[in-house]
Amino acid sequence: MTGNIKCEILETFIEFPEIHGYHLELNLIEWGDNEPKYDLRRWNEDRSRMTKGITLSKEELLVLQDKLSNIKF
Repeated sequence: MTGNIKCEILETFIEFPEIHGYHLELNLIEWGDNEPKYDLRRWNEDRSRMTKGITLSKEELLVLQDKLSNIKF
């Protein structure tokens, strides 16, 4: 639970290194009683605080995955 919004992390896919006390995570999260969404945001060590982030549906995440695979590094 975060603030007044109930959230449950169902699965963590990626945890990036910490920066200034917060680390970036890609999680599958259920916000309230809504369908789970893929969520990318920074969390503190014990996940009691978070920053603003983005949530994506499965379809949106698949589009992002496809587009990222076309980026040349």
